[in-house]
Amino acid sequence: MNNRYGFVPLVILTGLCFLLVSGCSTLGGGEINRVGMLVENTIHDQAWGNKGYQGLLKIKEEYDVDVYFKEGIQTQQDVNRAVEEFSNQGINLIFGHSSSYGKMFDEINEAYPDIHFVYFNGGYTGDNLTSVNFNSHAMGFFSGMVAGKMTSTNNVGLIGAFEWQPEIEGFYEGVNYENPDAYVHMNFVNSWDDSESALGMLDQMADKDVDVFYPTGDQFSVQVINEVRERGLYAIGYVTDQSDLGERTVLTSTVQHVDDVYLQTAKKFNEGDLTGDVETYDYQEGGITMGEFSSEVPESFVEEINEAIDRYKETGLLPNEK
Repeated sequence: MNNRYGFVPLVILTGLCFLLVSGCSTLGGGEINRVGMLVENTIHDQAWGNKGYQGLLKIKEEYDVDVYFKEGIQTQQDVNRAVEEFSNQGINLIFGHSSSYGKMFDEINEAYPDIHFVYFNGGYTGDNLTSVNFNSHAMGFFSGMVAGKMTSTNNVGLIGAFEWQPEIEGFYEGVNYENPDAYVHMNFVNSWDDSESALGMLDQMADKDVDVFYPTGDQFSVQVINEVRERGLYAIGYVTDQSDLGERTVLTSTVQHVDDVYLQTAKKFNEGDLTGDVETYDYQEGGITMGEFSSEVPESFVEEINEAIDRYKETGLLPNEK
């Protein structure tokens, strides 16, 4: 159900039941009261938005509290209105499920000292404002290694949402490390969800003999992989393990465990340990992993990738940084 301004409660409790579940906690006391989430588009994208929704469900299950989400929240006015409604409902932990919420939360967080604001992949912080960042350069590198290994035409394609995504540079470096003869074709949609533009870029790359694709967007990553499957080519999944879109098509996926990070963040908040700072998650923290590998990928190479990841977790050095 899409509801731009109305609440979408996952659980509705009576006043008495609410007091029993929450332990009569007070706002700002460090205990979760109720939790809200804002998303720019939808939770039904089979990628980033859905992972946030799954994280919200994990918090609900772990702490037995009311959780709410709002879709289509894209402007400062949208955020102001949504946060005011959340505040009136007794919500004291709000997740903004995008980097764009950093600046918008920074505009209003001081007006809501009893709410802790959390958003993703940015530099804005405050006493009650936390940024959770995924260090995605390494995941791009390892996906690039897979693409460089599996291309038979020495042409691989990256269809990115935005040029600033750290996984873009990582992917290029990984391809070059594994297969210096491979050419990396790159195009950018400048949107997380513009499937039509992404599919047009896929057509252009396929005409240039690209046979491995890495679509780094939300809704469009699924559409691109489905089309890649129809063409009998290869793809690498993004954010979620997308092997279910085609075991022989999806060589592996770069998985960001957003749902687990939601739960870890809620735990820190509930224990009074969530600070207004930038918190970073990578392979070392379990925030990022590779997904299931296709049977198309040689077992010996899967072992090589896994060993490289283990070394990275121990040393912080990628294979090209030895």
